[in-house]
Amino acid sequence: MKRSIFLILLIALTIGPALAQTSENIPTRHQVLTDEQIVENIDKYAEQVRLDWKIPGMAVTLKKDGKVLLMKGYGVKDSARLADKVDENTLFQIGSVSKSFTAAVVASLVDEGLLSWEDTVKNILPDFEMYDPWVSQHMQIKDLTSHRTGLQEQVGTYIPNMGYDRDDVYRMLKLLKPVYTFRGDYQYNNITFIPVAKIIEKVTGKSWEENVRERIFAPLGMTQSTLNGEGFKPALEAGTAALPYEFVRKDGQMVVRPLYGDEQALWWLTVIGPAGSVCCTPQDLLKWAEFHLNNGKVGDRQVISEKQMNYLHRGTTITSQNSGRTTLYGHCWYVEQTRKARIYFHTGTTWGMTTLCFFVPELNLCGTVQVNSEAPGEPRHAIARRAIDLFLGYEDYDYNAEYLKEWYEYAAQRAEKDAKALSERVEVPAPALDRIKGGYTKEEPFGDATVSIEGGKPYIVIGPKGWKRELRHVNGNTFNFRMDGWGFDISFLFEEGTAGSSMKSAYGFEIAWGEGEEKDLGIWKRKINH
Repeated sequence: MKRSIFLILLIALTIGPALAQTSENIPTRHQVLTDEQIVENIDKYAEQVRLDWKIPGMAVTLKKDGKVLLMKGYGVKDSARLADKVDENTLFQIGSVSKSFTAAVVASLVDEGLLSWEDTVKNILPDFEMYDPWVSQHMQIKDLTSHRTGLQEQVGTYIPNMGYDRDDVYRMLKLLKPVYTFRGDYQYNNITFIPVAKIIEKVTGKSWEENVRERIFAPLGMTQSTLNGEGFKPALEAGTAALPYEFVRKDGQMVVRPLYGDEQALWWLTVIGPAGSVCCTPQDLLKWAEFHLNNGKVGDRQVISEKQMNYLHRGTTITSQNSGRTTLYGHCWYVEQTRKARIYFHTGTTWGMTTLCFFVPELNLCGTVQVNSEAPGEPRHAIARRAIDLFLGYEDYDYNAEYLKEWYEYAAQRAEKDAKALSERVEVPAPALDRIKGGYTKEEPFGDATVSIEGGKPYIVIGPKGWKRELRHVNGNTFNFRMDGWGFDISFLFEEGTAGSSMKSAYGFEIAWGEGEEKDLGIWKRKINH
């Protein structure tokens, strides 16, 4: 999953609010509504949620006791085409819900005796390397699918946005210094699913994409689903996919803008593949939710054994806990236990798309919420939480009103802090551009970079695809450039000149790969002096 706006994120790319009501204000049961009454309630509620969060288009599904109760689109695919409504056949990116597809492929291979969850990664991939050689030797498949590698949350997520592919990112794993003890904590990460894909490919002789199509899409009848940027783009051009929208906080308000071209980050979508590139229509994603509700069965066929499905759904690491709720992470599913019910779910966030997929075994209920906006998790969870409450016979609680109030309060606080920080900021001029231009180099798989001056503006060429972008001054020696939908801060480093000289020259630069000041992949050293 990408940003958790979050961003992240995320990690979208993020758990978001829990699906079950917290210990505060635990309601009592009241007269149970009919399914028809609940659907009428949720139908109206979903549209109100969409309007309140300025969501262009959204789809909601609910299926109970084998019967589809709700499968409906709200709003439009593209706000520039108001007649083009979202429906059950509209394609959305589902972000990190894709991780559950990758884990299910692994489960099917365990069924066939080709893998074990306890297999060490290096035994299958001899070239697998993490920062710590001991971790490289002992990392197991189950560690990768449960986010217990020791890597910091979301680290490496944005590396692909500079044109690096899966093989490049795989080779970079050894350069990422862990910040947590191996298996010592749950830290959500995307790029650790790249070695999982490589394992799948090694033992089957087929790509991760082929395995997903053959082992999941085909047996489940997910005929409208696709993968990666190259799968999503044709649907977008044909008008069968929803257009992605950015969601940002500005001056305490919600701002929603369509994403076009490079800002859609379709290269990132492809590279992040096994962690976030599956694209589904509401009709197909509901089949996925029901597949898990039915513990791996499609009709009379047991596609994945109950044993392996139970393994996927078994919580391994506590991610959050309070007096009324415990949430664990299994193998690409969150498992939430409250006084009300046990709920299984996963969220997903990409550039301009967010998703929620859930199932509740004790209600024989499953459902999905798909949004063509990077709106935070609250609107999705509000709809799912209200539906689950009503099916359980609890009061009709307005989660959306609560979440909206909290969002605007937080947005106002951040706007005040941002304004204060801006007023206190000391502006430092940019260095003379001649001092930063030239060639820079870094070990493989990073390669060379070049800074040039054209028309009085600095430009950078970096990454294996040779993308060229303008450098925009931020402050002092720091600039920013955008590639594939993400902005990278780049800081130029200077050293003293010869003795007795006050001149300085650039000896390199470092890039903030994440959302903070994290610069974890070292320095590009000056290659050509000017």
